[in-house]
Amino acid sequence: MVLPGRTTLSKFLIEQLQEDHAQLAALLVDVAAAIKAVAAMTAKGALGGNWTRLQGGASDAPMKLDVMAHEEVVRSCEWGGLVAGMVSAKALAPHEIPPDYKRGRYLLLFDPLGGTQNFELNMPIGTLFSVFEHRGTLPPGPADYLKPGRDQVAAGYAIYGPATMLVLTVGKGTHGFTLDREIGNFVLTHPELRIPADTSEFAVNTSNERFWEPPVQRYVRECKAGSTDIRARDFTMRWIASHVADVHRILMRGGMFMSPRDMHAPERRGRISLLFTASPLAFLVEQAQGHASTGRERILDVTPEALDEPIPMFLGSAHEVERIERYHRDYDQGADEPYVSPLFNERSLFRDTSASRR
Repeated sequence: MVLPGRTTLSKFLIEQLQEDHAQLAALLVDVAAAIKAVAAMTAKGALGGNWTRLQGGASDAPMKLDVMAHEEVVRSCEWGGLVAGMVSAKALAPHEIPPDYKRGRYLLLFDPLGGTQNFELNMPIGTLFSVFEHRGTLPPGPADYLKPGRDQVAAGYAIYGPATMLVLTVGKGTHGFTLDREIGNFVLTHPELRIPADTSEFAVNTSNERFWEPPVQRYVRECKAGSTDIRARDFTMRWIASHVADVHRILMRGGMFMSPRDMHAPERRGRISLLFTASPLAFLVEQAQGHASTGRERILDVTPEALDEPIPMFLGSAHEVERIERYHRDYDQGADEPYVSPLFNERSLFRDTSASRR
């Protein structure tokens, strides 16, 4: 039996995965070792000298810390004969296992450090990872990583905040571990996380509202109207601008996270990386009794066509995700059009100011 506060990550994995999946347990321990190292780097803040922007110092250029975190994950996981290959969101080209190392049976996909725009502000950032099985005998190429999220055998993230936490699923629920720096171990502190089906919190970047599709505008408009409209209760909006931090809050207390498709860039299907962000987060959320959707289909059923494929993402409390899916269906079927009376026009006591003055 796993006991919060007394069960280390290694003991938890031994009990959850048994001998048949001992290699997966060992790989996750290697990932955790990399996370500990990245946690030490981030904890130094500006004192570590890792805030430097590369590529000429542009504001959207990667930091030195991004590269260091990427190299730490690769270094921790390539040598043990557990992975057939790895691919990082920072590289977008598969990392081949050196010929001196034995190749294993798993594919590791990871974003070594997401939300680094928050690092300079001393706000939470995180590491995301996802594990698939590789069934071929040859070294994996880019196409071998293009798997739907439902095929994941493990997924998780680390969040670097006041404490470093590792949130993990191996398909048997979602569990949270806290790094005990004194003993150097992750210890189970949040077993069997559950997202309530109902919520009165949502997270979205409303600065892009004018570019959203109508079903998303409808949903947010009703939430903002609160108890004065059909939702009959007031909502609170939260937005941290870090996917790991926003979803971590939802796993801890419920809520709804939204990253809609918008018409500002109509050629892009969405803004969230399917392989490196949406799939692992969707796996974690579903294992915690939540839902995760593009608005039109389950995220874990989407088969990627490219390593950098973006999608919309709505995840969190089940009833809210179901509502946003229904609004998309209504919109696609034309069922969300406002009622127009064949006999009467609208009248108002107020002057219409929508037209520009002449």
